[in-house]
Amino acid sequence: MKITKVEAIEVLDSRGNPTIEVDLTLEDRAHACAMVPSGASTGEREATELRDEDKSRYGGNGVLKAVENVNGLIAKEITGRCFINQRELDSLMIDLDGTPNKSKLGANAILAVSMAYARAKAISMGLPLYQYLGGSNAHILPVPCMNVINGGRHADNNIDFQEFMIAPHNAPTFKEAIRIGEEVFHSLKSVLNIKGYSTGVGDEGGFAPNLKSNEEAVEVILEAITKAGYNPDTDISICLDPATSELWDNGKYKLSKSTGKILSSDEMIKLWENWIKQYPIVLLEDGLAENDWIGWQALTKELGSKIELVGDDLFCTNKKILQEGINKGVANSILIKLNQIGTVTETLETMEIARNNGYNCFVSHRSGETVDTFIADLTVGLNAGHLKTGSGCRGERIEKFNQFLRIEYQLKGSSVFAGKKTFKHVR
Repeated sequence: MKITKVEAIEVLDSRGNPTIEVDLTLEDRAHACAMVPSGASTGEREATELRDEDKSRYGGNGVLKAVENVNGLIAKEITGRCFINQRELDSLMIDLDGTPNKSKLGANAILAVSMAYARAKAISMGLPLYQYLGGSNAHILPVPCMNVINGGRHADNNIDFQEFMIAPHNAPTFKEAIRIGEEVFHSLKSVLNIKGYSTGVGDEGGFAPNLKSNEEAVEVILEAITKAGYNPDTDISICLDPATSELWDNGKYKLSKSTGKILSSDEMIKLWENWIKQYPIVLLEDGLAENDWIGWQALTKELGSKIELVGDDLFCTNKKILQEGINKGVANSILIKLNQIGTVTETLETMEIARNNGYNCFVSHRSGETVDTFIADLTVGLNAGHLKTGSGCRGERIEKFNQFLRIEYQLKGSSVFAGKKTFKHVR
């Protein structure tokens, strides 16, 4: 089917910052749109999110240049053309950009077109998006890793580490898992209230209190799990994303929001080792900084057989960087963010390399999100088994959970909840 129309406009993300939305139509009138998110904690090697830098509009964060790149150069090249598959369209846009990081057209412009085309093709073929992306074997509903306490750059509080997540893995279905997660989320609000802590939320819907220590964030979560009637570890485990690249300062890690301590890589590894012994932690994302590759090798050697070690800023959903990590024995899982790399095809390629080398794929939203549910279909399409898309509130987060509920209903008895099998080291 030829593309008959592609058009972009500037819209807003969950933080009230501009982002791009693309509408795309095929000649059979199949029509779809897509919106791209934006991150606050970003890796140095992410594809370029093109911003206008015009301080008179949105503090320089406008995306009119990206919009014009879609409505101008990209539309001129793809309108009236028929593409054999997703790869052909994405490859054309990559070549049209011609830079290694999509800095000419903007990864936000390219990705919005890529996602909209995938949706339109799925509609044209009479397929749900998850089957278009993953084929007829797409059937696994993921464990929702819910970010219930926010810190770091995602909240104005005294917690150094960015995300404290719960993973309700001991459930028969996704529907039951999300119910359990929501019950713990509301239980946590009660626990924080009783302790006199704030129950305001951060960028991703998690609570953002000032606590006595980083450790207390885990401890109040465990208290909330028990109060909700569940067992830590056997029913619900903890996942962490400390976003340590944000703590990296001249080769050390500075806990500037809490104690002010400065730790070496070895001391950070020891900190995580102690936490894992003390708490039911099954996943650690970005446990060390993106440029601390020697530290990452030591971290993987020490903890790689005990928990899932996820590279986010480390890998940036980039297949070349991931392959480097595989060759060096770094991490055992990769975070998947579409806008880190900039096309649907490259995202799928990275996930394939991860799978072929025994690495897990942990699909993720961004802190500046939209109501677009593409990552939900991607997670099911590739049977990824787990994802994070925020906490138990905020519409842009809940809409992803609702999409999983719709998919599970559509698949009926043919779906499987990933559950404990996602995490190799649930006790």
